Amino acid sequence: MINEMHLQFSALSQNESFARVAVAAFITQLDPTLDEITEIKTVVSEAVTNSIIHGYENDPSGIVYISCRIEDSTVYITIRDEGIGIKDIDEARQPLFTTKPELERSGMGFTIMENFMDEFEIETGSARGTTLRLTKHLSKSKALCN
Repeated sequence: MINEMHLQFSALSQNESFARVAVAAFITQLDPTLDEITEIKTVVSEAVTNSIIHGYENDPSGIVYISCRIEDSTVYITIRDEGIGIKDIDEARQPLFTTKPELERSGMGFTIMENFMDEFEIETGSARGTTLRLTKHLSKSKALCN
């Protein structure tokens, strides 16, 4: 079974919860475990928040794009922005690193994403935005493979 959905929304912080719930609702057709759904919701929340705060620097005119594809018992999520990009990806991936300490950011977003997903890829460049590709293999015993 292959199924896909695509979302785009304004880079407003209140849309982070919408994105998290929309992706969670879409993947429930696979009957994920509570841990799997919690991990995916957390990753989507972190990625969207990074796009809004860091990519667009809280400029609501920016657009966040999410694609989600289900193939058998695997979930593929792509979250993309057209913001300022990440200058030093190696530095940004370090636990506790943040460019916004004044906003009380923990600097754990990429670490959380890497730990909760089976595959994690970042494409970015200064002034060309950031694309995150995330893959999660759900428990085969619970997934409905039609």
